[in-house]
Amino acid sequence: MESQEPTPFGAAMRQHFLFAPSYRPLNHGSFGTYPRPVLDRLKQLQLDSERRPDPFIRYTYPRLLDESRQAMAELLHVPEGEVVFVPNVTTAINTVLRALVYRKGDVIVHFATVYGAVQKTIRYIAETTEAEAFKIEFNYPIGDDELVKMFEETIEKVNKDRRVKIAVFDTISSLPGVRMPFERLTEVCKKREVLSLIDGAHGAGHIPLDLGALGADFFTSNCHKWLFVPRGCAVFHVPERNQHLVRSSLPTSHGFEPYPLPGEGKISNPLPSGLRSPFVEMFQFVGTIDNSPYLCVPKALEFRKEVCGGEAKIMEYCQEVAREGGKKAAEILGTEVMENAEGTLTRCAFANVRLPLQIGTGENEIMKEDVPVAAQWISRTLVDDFDTFMAIVYYGGHLWVRFSGQIFLQVEDIVWGAHTLKELCQRAAKGLVD
Repeated sequence: MESQEPTPFGAAMRQHFLFAPSYRPLNHGSFGTYPRPVLDRLKQLQLDSERRPDPFIRYTYPRLLDESRQAMAELLHVPEGEVVFVPNVTTAINTVLRALVYRKGDVIVHFATVYGAVQKTIRYIAETTEAEAFKIEFNYPIGDDELVKMFEETIEKVNKDRRVKIAVFDTISSLPGVRMPFERLTEVCKKREVLSLIDGAHGAGHIPLDLGALGADFFTSNCHKWLFVPRGCAVFHVPERNQHLVRSSLPTSHGFEPYPLPGEGKISNPLPSGLRSPFVEMFQFVGTIDNSPYLCVPKALEFRKEVCGGEAKIMEYCQEVAREGGKKAAEILGTEVMENAEGTLTRCAFANVRLPLQIGTGENEIMKEDVPVAAQWISRTLVDDFDTFMAIVYYGGHLWVRFSGQIFLQVEDIVWGAHTLKELCQRAAKGLVD
């Protein structure tokens, strides 16, 4: 990509993306998107693969994958040999939790706001191994100090008769979308000799990350959400000190080295071996899938630098749109933005705004058992009648909307979204849900 003047954020930035003219992308957090130059790179990689499948997959792909790993390692401030790619964060979380060996009394600690698929993974591990799951119950808006104290007290309590083996927590939780004090939680884990597994699904491209300084035991982040990489692509960082704990990819593939059996020879691997570490080799080829998104990382980072002006400018703008848009949305809806006294929950590109729907049995109120129906109706109507989508969540006895800030949005887009939601909430309160 030739050097050029950065494109102004907001409406002008939409020219680089592929949205339908009438579509308002107010929910970037779920699936992300990527710009035209990255799409062009993706198509070229797929074309190159089909022109010469064997040479590309066996020899070209590993070289390009190394370039992507190097680019991500530099972005995250860690050595290249500690970075690999997987299709998504859920895969990385499963890889870690299924790789660990559990003894009776081992406990996996997580917060109540953990992503649903992650919580189900923890439950699966608890059902199929000797590990136990312990959920820390709390409600937002809670202050960081109180949350960290609760975490420390939980570990201390559990360790009286069992042992916290690993703790799973987010950089930014999904629903509601708020920033967690993951840096401080990681320090607690170090002090208490607990393994830390950080779900950074909303991390890379969203907030500044220095994994070298953070020092977590395992970290993973989707690249297809906020970094403008095609789906599905997630970075998986395992410091060298912990790579022996992850003996297999998921699924297990050619890179796995089983313990030798008496008289057994080495199991053959039909793919070329390189000079990479066993950990890197293990994740290089995990079954036959289209790994082209992994190879688009350098192009995505180039776009963010050349067209957008760099990571800091992107993050500052996205956070500002979410913060100012959230304030205006709360004014329009006559409600509030989810925030704690320390002002840390909104240090990200999400704004969670309470919807003006009263839950109860009175006039213009909806009964609690009807909340899921009302939420689904709002979501579907946004798609069918307004050509948009906004993430709706029932939390703490209220319905909330999670707005996403992004470089192709303006505060005015969130204002429009708030007016739209106000109309739909009025219809839902009157029972006009069809």
